[in-house]
Amino acid sequence: MKYVVLYTSAPDVAAKAPAHFPAHRQRLDAFHARGDLLMVGTFGDPQAQGSMAVFRTRESAEEFVAGDPFVVHGVVAGYEIRDWHEILTP
Repeated sequence: MKYVVLYTSAPDVAAKAPAHFPAHRQRLDAFHARGDLLMVGTFGDPQAQGSMAVFRTRESAEEFVAGDPFVVHGVVAGYEIRDWHEILTP
């Protein structure tokens, strides 16, 4: 079982994101370094489609979102955490 965070972009994501991206990236790197964040990225049109991240545990997904500068500063309009039953693994 993995845990997927789906972010919905705020209407002005392109204007807001640059100011908060360095702190957001630092958080991504920290969670990845400790093995909790497995994958992350935007969809083809981040404004319309948002982004997603895959975490090892629900607790790490919840911890990430709670302190993510993109959430705290309104770069994303909302998020959802979903359980994901991974079938193919390397």
